[in-house]
Amino acid sequence: MTQHVKETFGTRQGQGSGQAGPAAGPPPAPAALAAKVRTLAPSMTRSMQRVAEAVASDPAGCAALTVTGLAELTGTSEATVVRTARLLGYPGYRDLRLALAGLAAQQQSGRAPAITTDIAVDDPIADVVAKLAYDEQQTLADTAAGLDTAQLGAAVTALAGARRIDVYGVGASGLVAQDLTQKLLRIGLIAHAHSDPHLAVTNAVQLRGGDVAIAITHSGSTGDVIEPLRVAFEHGATTVAITGRPDGPVAQYADHVLTTSTARESELRPAAMSSRTSQLLVVDCLFVGVAQRTYETAAPALSASYEALAHRHRRH
Repeated sequence: MTQHVKETFGTRQGQGSGQAGPAAGPPPAPAALAAKVRTLAPSMTRSMQRVAEAVASDPAGCAALTVTGLAELTGTSEATVVRTARLLGYPGYRDLRLALAGLAAQQQSGRAPAITTDIAVDDPIADVVAKLAYDEQQTLADTAAGLDTAQLGAAVTALAGARRIDVYGVGASGLVAQDLTQKLLRIGLIAHAHSDPHLAVTNAVQLRGGDVAIAITHSGSTGDVIEPLRVAFEHGATTVAITGRPDGPVAQYADHVLTTSTARESELRPAAMSSRTSQLLVVDCLFVGVAQRTYETAAPALSASYEALAHRHRRH
């Protein structure tokens, strides 16, 4: 590869590279760079992952490198470095270097976290609590930073006016699906959670325009969730995907995609834990948004549900 590779291109991001580019818009702020890396890294090629991991772990050091220097450091090519920068949302490598310099300055001015998210077999329980709490906070911050509020608002609008709402999820995502439907039911909406793939598909067949179907899948490729969403999509329902992989198969059947943080897995902390945390944040955002839009009916319904259960919480 020649060392005269251009650091910016005039063509649309992702064309000819085999990588899907992010939505058009301004480059992410320096503070959002690490969140962007965590979200997109699993969908990158291995060589692009090496570049992304390098800039996220040492922004100051990488900010001082030319595109050739970073390519040599990561054992990749200049073209790979440029593609990675563009996938992260920057027009070219120069823009990424500026963001890295800004991130490095922010880190130097503040106190770096004293803990990591790796939990060892012999860690004291107090350390486990501290590390998990830090990682949960980071997951929530990453999800909030990467959440497209325009997509969120459109999903809220669809839910607020829906005749019927079906939510699909299996495993840990199934628990999140149940949480969302319980919230919606308490403000007077007709909502059902489906974890059985057969029932999910047979119910999806009944959906029409004016209905909403929501698929919750961290991987974006869970067949038992994608299939009913596809059926709902083909029958005219408004479809929403809550996923950590916005470029995954589920997105092709989603009118609106809400992206959750993709945290790093470890032997003692499977992805289901961190994905559930970010999914619950998105679910809460949807619920509060719908409650705002339907306040005149939601408030009395919520009060009635509290009153109906009050006697179960009184001390005798």
